[in-house]
Amino acid sequence: MRIDVVTGFPKMFRGPLNESIIRQAKKKNLLQIRVHYLRRFTHDKHKTIDDTPFGGGAGMVLKPEPIFECIESLQAKREYDDVIYLTADGETLTQKIANELSLKSNLIMLCGHYKGIDDRVRQKLVTREISIGDYVLTGGETAALVLIDTIARLVPGVIGDAESLLSDSFQEGLLDCPQYTRPAEFRSMKVPDELLSGNHKVIERWRHQHKLDRTKARRKDLLS
Repeated sequence: MRIDVVTGFPKMFRGPLNESIIRQAKKKNLLQIRVHYLRRFTHDKHKTIDDTPFGGGAGMVLKPEPIFECIESLQAKREYDDVIYLTADGETLTQKIANELSLKSNLIMLCGHYKGIDDRVRQKLVTREISIGDYVLTGGETAALVLIDTIARLVPGVIGDAESLLSDSFQEGLLDCPQYTRPAEFRSMKVPDELLSGNHKVIERWRHQHKLDRTKARRKDLLS
């Protein structure tokens, strides 16, 4: 999979994209991530990427020219499955969406900033708009990192034990159950006997029941 990120703040991606699972995915050539600096697609001496909004009001808006030039230059080299704009008014990211996007080959992620982007970009270039929650961030860079992480771990081969993905929260429409590891007793707190029984049917029954219990307690909306 290849992901191209379009941003006015490329330094925000340096650390997160070179750690943990994403770093391993890149080393295995299972994931390519290219970050494109919007200011390189401007032609005035100040490298301007934003301007005041028509109609007045506070804040700044990302200009259409550098975004069009950047994305169109990428599209001239390869075909993209989606051009995703990270925005507070997009569809809310879910595990189902992450599963769907993990099957794609080429994605562009456009990061808004300030008051957002000129709407003509959304009309002509953007094919999908995604939000990571009902709150406002300084820009789409943090949201893009979240989206990249949710997708990358689902790409075949990225996580060695692929079976572990099937039990993640939301994969079955439920939250995950409590997890334990060694030692079996720590500060007088014991691991449930069912998990120590070695009986797979008992273990699976315990896990499923605790997934239901946790979901009922924390996210009843998922059960509906």
